[in-house]
Amino acid sequence: MTAVVVPGPRPARPRTRILLPVVPAVLLVLLAMTGPLLAAHPVDEPVTAPYGTAGTDTALGGDQLGRDVLSRLLHGGSALIGSALIVAAVVTLLATLLGCFAVLGPRLGRLVERAADTAILLPPVLGIMLLALAWPGGGRLAISVAAIALGTPYAVRIVASAAAPLATSGFVEAATASGERLGHLALREILPNLRATVLALFGLRFVDAVYVIAMAGFLQLGPQPPEADWALMIRENGPGILLNPWAVVAPGLAIGLLAISVNLAANALAPATARRAALR
Repeated sequence: MTAVVVPGPRPARPRTRILLPVVPAVLLVLLAMTGPLLAAHPVDEPVTAPYGTAGTDTALGGDQLGRDVLSRLLHGGSALIGSALIVAAVVTLLATLLGCFAVLGPRLGRLVERAADTAILLPPVLGIMLLALAWPGGGRLAISVAAIALGTPYAVRIVASAAAPLATSGFVEAATASGERLGHLALREILPNLRATVLALFGLRFVDAVYVIAMAGFLQLGPQPPEADWALMIRENGPGILLNPWAVVAPGLAIGLLAISVNLAANALAPATARRAALR
């Protein structure tokens, strides 16, 4: 009598490796978005001496005007994260659509490639300054538009490089032979197989947007005083770094931790997305 071997349950997917980098990013984003509700003092009200040291009422001391550094830190992240999310989403969407269609149409592909190569040659800082200064009123909206315009060409090249092998694959050729339109081929045949690339691209574009918006704020091309902004805090409190280092170190750490944690979370999620897409 032959023994029947019943297959056991499949080993669980190592979710710890995914949750470990994702949870800190989610918590940090939630803390930054809800920070204004946790602030103990108004952002524009002096509560201590200029560059006052940390104490009971001011955990991170005061800034150049005696305002609470911790309260301004809690207020300064929501606008930055919101702008970076919008920039990353728009850039990823535009790059994904252009990249998928470009690999299917030779004329469109050459046009997109030449436009991307030309735009990449423009120095990012110069491009941001030109767009921000030419925009009526400047501000955060101008910086977001500049980040989208400068980030899309490079992102298109990434998507097009990942989509190029798919455009010559058997299932795309079969769909083409059956008379499917270009939109169907791009959105129904190629795009579902680029989920991991798109997710990783979104993470990279978010990190890039954080740095671009922060750099613009440091150069005073975006948000203007007395707005609470992490990059502005670094610029404004630089002269008093020896008196109260937290006024500069705290916003700098916040920007770095935000960019690193979101990038690690996107890299951890991308392989899982690729495995789910392969199983379908």
